[in-house]
Amino acid sequence: MKAVIISVGTELVTGRCVDTNAAWLAGQLVHLGISPIRNVTVGDEVEAIKSAIELALAESDVVCVSGGLGPTPDDLSRHALAEAIGQSLIEDADTLSQLEAFFDALERPMPESNKRQALVPRGCHVIPNPRGTAPGIHFRGPGAQLFALPGVPAEMKATFETYVRDLLADTRRTVCPGSARLLCYGVSEAWIGEVLADLMTVESNPTVGITASEAVIAVHVHATARDKAEAEVLVDSAAAEIRARLGHACFGIGSDTLQLAVVRLLCKRRLTIATAESCTGGLLAACMSDEPGSSAYFMRGYVVYANTAKSDLLGIPHAMLEGHGAVSEPVANEMALRCREKAGVDLAVSITGIAGPGGGDPPRKPVGLVFVGLAHDTGVIVKRVLLGSHLTRGEIRDRACKTALNLVRLHLLDVVV
Repeated sequence: MKAVIISVGTELVTGRCVDTNAAWLAGQLVHLGISPIRNVTVGDEVEAIKSAIELALAESDVVCVSGGLGPTPDDLSRHALAEAIGQSLIEDADTLSQLEAFFDALERPMPESNKRQALVPRGCHVIPNPRGTAPGIHFRGPGAQLFALPGVPAEMKATFETYVRDLLADTRRTVCPGSARLLCYGVSEAWIGEVLADLMTVESNPTVGITASEAVIAVHVHATARDKAEAEVLVDSAAAEIRARLGHACFGIGSDTLQLAVVRLLCKRRLTIATAESCTGGLLAACMSDEPGSSAYFMRGYVVYANTAKSDLLGIPHAMLEGHGAVSEPVANEMALRCREKAGVDLAVSITGIAGPGGGDPPRKPVGLVFVGLAHDTGVIVKRVLLGSHLTRGEIRDRACKTALNLVRLHLLDVVV
């Protein structure tokens, strides 16, 4: 089955609001074995909404419309749907009674404008809204069915979950879906695309796709089969092949984070860790303490932003700071080494760099230059990375932390870095 998602609202078209409904609906449909083929965003105009609905009904099996069902004059989805299917709007007595009961329970008079929410195109069914006053509308056409849902995200989700999901699960004409999400760090999207190119053909089952967000690359695997068990076999087989090809670049699945991958390894090996940070200002320590029970492995974090702090708290020699500069391999090495000694831990991580937007000295020390140190029982590893002056200060700090976490992860996996 194919689906089209239509998001209604001038605030979405003009960028005043971000459309989160379409992404959520697409994910729900995929899990039901329904393939979204188009996301459309239209403003609060009857003709624009009508045209989008007509095209969607002609090219898909399922249409989900979100927004435009409120009580104000610019809520026009019900009118556009009525025109698109050639039916008039009628007042649904049960819906009107429910609206009146809703306001009675709040001991408030119902505004006259709310009555428009009881209008439904003839031949359509009302979808109950358990979270608000805007009921949805269900239209069954000869070739496709349409679900018009409220635009408020919480109401849209509740309406979908209490009515639409079960109906689609019962009536879908597709086979059972299966999916997996593999997460990678430290390699480029282009490299992954080259390694997995033969698995990413449109006709393949499972299908394989790649997305990138905040330097983490996700490989998505979707399969369809006659039953759930067969779909899972297809997904598991493809995921195993992908893992074999990507090797240690893959750090987790689903919603895993880099810090969770590191925590699992630390706990498995019963090791402790401490941090010493300059440009990241404690972000790495925050990552290490995000997981419950972090006191079992995370012992201490030093924030040594200024040179005086590096000397006072860690004992970094003034001569080293003056001779090499705070952003240098020797200082990163010494920060990690002394942090490990002072904290009495198995591993210590240091970060020093130039987060910008000022303070760089290109080409020798540009904005985005970061040194990450890792002190362990047999020595110190220092990694020099150029994250790029095109990144924002926040992005540089975030990627510096992820680079540090990944260095720890690879070390714990005995990967030579």
